[in-house]
Parts: sequence; structure tokens; C-alpha cells
Amino acid sequence: QVQLVESGGGLVQPGGSLRLSCAASGSGFSLYVMGWYRQAPGKQREMVAVITGGGQTDYPNSVEGRFTISRDNAKSEIYLQMNSLKPEDTAVYYCNARHFVSGENYWGQGTQVTVSS
Repeated sequence: QVQLVESGGGLVQPGGSLRLSCAASGSGFSLYVMGWYRQAPGKQREMVAVITGGGQTDYPNSVEGRFTISRDNAKSEIYLQMNSLKPEDTAVYYCNARHFVSGENYWGQGTQVTVSS
């Protein structure tokens, strides 16, 4: 029902910034809790940001103050503004959609973010 396509990943130097985008297809976008997750080699996938249809957000301590998630319900898109990037932020970043009522869960294909000098 929902297809998710991420974009905006790439190579950036420590201290730099990147803006990730996720375009969602399908209807009822405002009823999905959206999120960004990341997975580095040899590590478990972790949540880095979530946002409800009403705009409430949550972040882990590792990115609090550096990352900002936002959504545009008219465009069915979410974004992740990443500032003050660190080498430990290097990972594949995945877009996630979870329906608020049914719990249906969808994932994008991922986009690589590499922070290195």
C-alpha cells in the first residue's frame, strides 16, 4: 500500500550537514507515524528520529540537538536535517512508516550516509 523512497545520502566531512528526504506513495499519509532508522555494519538497527502526524518528535540522546525530523503532509514526504555530523553517524539510513491505527509497517530501500575526512 505504501512505497517509500529515500534520497539525499552521500559523503560528507565531519562537522558538515546533509538533508535526507523520503517520498511516500499511497493515501492517508497523515495517519502514519514516520521515522528514520539507521544501521551501521556489525550493529543493530536503531531509531534516530520519529514524528507523528501531529508533528510530535522524539530523538535518542545520540542525535538530540543535531538532527531534526520534519514532515510535509501535503507532499507526503518526510525529511531529516543532519547537522554537526560525526564519523559515528556513518550508516545506511532507512525511512519507516507505521500506520497509527492498524500498525502496518513499511520500509524504504535505504540511503548511505558516510561521514569521513
